[in-house]
Amino acid sequence: MNQFIRASFIICGAVFLTACSSPAPKQETTAAPARTAVTAALQPETAPYKKGDAIPANLVCMVNDAYMGKQQIAVPFNGSTYYGCCEMCKDRIPKDASVRKATDPATGKPVNKASAYIVITGNNGEVSYFESAETYKKLAQDQ
Repeated sequence: MNQFIRASFIICGAVFLTACSSPAPKQETTAAPARTAVTAALQPETAPYKKGDAIPANLVCMVNDAYMGKQQIAVPFNGSTYYGCCEMCKDRIPKDASVRKATDPATGKPVNKASAYIVITGNNGEVSYFESAETYKKLAQDQ
């Protein structure tokens, strides 16, 4: 019986040590991306776009209004395609009309983010949505 108990302890110890040394499975997070991730995405060696550049909608998280530097999750809704960075954004876009709309800073008019002219306007990847390239150019000239 003593040998059985000793062997059981050895086996349990081996299993425990093996389990503790294996890497933990990667867990997905549903939180919004940290601004540091956006800032890292804007480093010159990784980002083809900079402040003042118009960018494709598919590189923008429309919930966080941020240039993400990579393809985002497409979320079709009412004939338009919006983009989000995570499952939380994907779930929120169809439910929350406020994340699908923005105000054109040049005209003050509401604009649908899915059809907007999108420009990086902040130092940390923040974006603004314009009715058109013309309204953006008008604002840029006025500044």
